Amino acid sequence: MLTGKTAVITGSGRKGGLGEAIALRLAEEGANIVLSDVGASRDAATPDAMIGLTTEMDGIAAAISAKGVKVSTFPCDVRKRDEVQALADHAVEAHGGLDIWVNNAGIGYIVKPLLEVSEDEWNAVIGVNLTGAFFGLQAAAQRMVAQGRGGRIVNVASQAAKSGFPNMQAYTSSKHGLVGLVRSAATELGEHGITVNNVCPNHVTTGLGAWQNAYFAEKQGKSVEQYMKDMAARIPMGRPGLPQDTANAVAFLCSDEAAYITAESLNVSGGEEPH
Repeated sequence: MLTGKTAVITGSGRKGGLGEAIALRLAEEGANIVLSDVGASRDAATPDAMIGLTTEMDGIAAAISAKGVKVSTFPCDVRKRDEVQALADHAVEAHGGLDIWVNNAGIGYIVKPLLEVSEDEWNAVIGVNLTGAFFGLQAAAQRMVAQGRGGRIVNVASQAAKSGFPNMQAYTSSKHGLVGLVRSAATELGEHGITVNNVCPNHVTTGLGAWQNAYFAEKQGKSVEQYMKDMAARIPMGRPGLPQDTANAVAFLCSDEAAYITAESLNVSGGEEPH
């Protein structure tokens, strides 16, 4: 149980997304929740159709508050260190502390062949997926160390943290980088009772996942239905991941039962990713 603890989840402003599922799952365990997403488009890399808008985030907050926990929202562009620091300050000021930080914000929609990727596109993906996770980890750890009661930091990485994928060079690089980040951070934060881990889900058909299905099906000359059948066939458990699968793994890593687990990158892939 996480009763009385406060959890920040970045990238949690899209209905049906991993961030929403994680927030709901942690709320079920009694945690107070800080939802955060970019809120509004900032530039070409953050189009309205691919981000969590403030209105959508507010709707998710209302659903979570019905579970009897305290919920607040805070727009944040994780590429901006000062905004991430402000998000951490908000958690402490609004909820009295910070115990769990989940780096879920990510760009998985800048997908194109290697030779067509621009400098701005590369920087945007690395900026959100890796640098943004570092900013979040750092901000959370600073406050957790000051509080002196430990904490849990979890990054939502990906199967792409372990294997390469075509047309996703920046994404794959950023997710591989998270493996090194948790291994390094865990060596410094263990003495403070703070664990740092990744969860590595395979494909999940969220709103973003549906867009990816259509993109890769077209690239392979398949219908989306055939593409999904072929995907399921290569997964030992016979299906792609669900948001709840990832949320359950995050909840476990945030629990007392996982107090001795740190520096790990936990696959949540139905056996598709065995290493």
